[in-house]
Amino acid sequence: QVQLVESGGGSVQAGESLRLSCVASGLTFSRYDMAWFRRGPGKGREFVAAVIWNGLRTSYEDSVKGRFTISRDNAKNAVYLQMNSLRSEDTAVYYCAADVRGSGTLVVADEYDYWGQGIQVTVSS
Repeated sequence: QVQLVESGGGSVQAGESLRLSCVASGLTFSRYDMAWFRRGPGKGREFVAAVIWNGLRTSYEDSVKGRFTISRDNAKNAVYLQMNSLRSEDTAVYYCAADVRGSGTLVVADEYDYWGQGIQVTVSS
């Protein structure tokens, strides 16, 4: 049974930082591209960032470029999202997702095979 478990969310003030973690089990982690998506209040699911299976390529949504960094540790079956200079518009439930490597564009949610339960990030201005 595949599980993706997110942690590290919470409530912060604008300008502060958070680091999200997602630990995977039940799959061969190095065979999967990994991504973070989010769903803000009253909004649809939005791509945030992705990293390919070996960590050598990343992709970011324009509004988070230069503020967020995605990384992975295949030895720990983990993917991370370092979020700096947080803004109120970053408030959302953040989801970790896994897609068989090389099978998609990285940015389309429907391509992903497995999802975490989501974790709340709230940024107050």
